[in-house]
Amino acid sequence: MALLLDTHALIWWAVGDDRLSNRARRAIETEEVYVSAASAFEISVKHALGKLPQAAALAVDIRGYVESQGFHCLMIEFAHAEKAGALAGPARDPFDRLLVAQSMIEGLSLVSNERPFDAYAIRRLW
Repeated sequence: MALLLDTHALIWWAVGDDRLSNRARRAIETEEVYVSAASAFEISVKHALGKLPQAAALAVDIRGYVESQGFHCLMIEFAHAEKAGALAGPARDPFDRLLVAQSMIEGLSLVSNERPFDAYAIRRLW
């Protein structure tokens, strides 16, 4: 099973936060892991606004960190953007919408504690 990390899952993994579930942690340790460019954008924007102080070290070189962990970078394609824009349902945040769309199109399990994602035709792991 290949995984796509939600932004909070990536941050919690990087800083060793106990809020990352044991099930998610074990899956990240053993499965193929992808991190979306949407998460890089979200971390960069929110850190610059002072909203993610815990991600300061990560924000310096997100791609470098992702690659150092053996994770794959998932770029945003037109199909992802189109799908994200057309999604109905509870996800209103554009970053979340992109992650859901990428999970759908790429067939990746989304590692997230966000229960509203269960409204979509994806597998959420937490």
